Amino acid sequence: MGKVIVVANQKGGVAKTTTSVNLAACLAHQKKKVLLIDLDPQGNASSGLGINKNALEHSVYDVLVNFVPIDKVTMEVNPRLFVVPAKVELAGAEMELVAAISREMRLKNALDEVKEQYHYVVIDTPPSLGLLTLNALTAADSFLVPIQCEYYALEGLSQLLSTIKLVQKNLNPGLEMEGILMTMYDNRTNLSNQVVADVQQNFKEKVFKTIIPRNVRLSEAPSFGQSILDYDPKSKGAETYLALAKEVIKHG
Repeated sequence: MGKVIVVANQKGGVAKTTTSVNLAACLAHQKKKVLLIDLDPQGNASSGLGINKNALEHSVYDVLVNFVPIDKVTMEVNPRLFVVPAKVELAGAEMELVAAISREMRLKNALDEVKEQYHYVVIDTPPSLGLLTLNALTAADSFLVPIQCEYYALEGLSQLLSTIKLVQKNLNPGLEMEGILMTMYDNRTNLSNQVVADVQQNFKEKVFKTIIPRNVRLSEAPSFGQSILDYDPKSKGAETYLALAKEVIKHG
């Protein structure tokens, strides 16, 4: 019970939030109870599930900085999917935590109180390797890395993996790789196929069999405050994220 998966890549625009939201929604669709934690100050995972960030009394900021219990901040999206939302004030949390004791452990300590109530906890992170991402990696059992099928795909991955090695050594020795997810795949281009082949050659069985295609419906869904399953359950995007959720469940 209570597996914590962090979706991380310091490179922006790789479908990190799209993956966090839709993986969480698809796990819930598979009859799992899921908590999605929005740890990105942009708060797109929150708004992508229809939460009005401007109307929030509390957010994940209060959990990290003011020790508000996580269940006081949790919002229900549906009976199996719950969200700890973020708003822009979270951007200030990194500065406020710089001098704090056990600053990398804030999220882990808060999650320890509630994670056994869920089958999965999915954490969306900002496109950086700062204190927010460190908190997520310290709290997690595994990390999932979305990589865009483009020329610079592997750039920055070595930096992320070096950071993860440091976290494993100093903060979270049990942290494992959940897998690498290829996103924004376009089967009409040789480049997409070449990038997938390169990543599979380098990371072998650590690469998910599921590949997320470029899909208009996937990019439209957040503006309606819905996961792809609610917005267009018959789309290719919904089909592939459901396949990803099944792979994650199979991992145990």
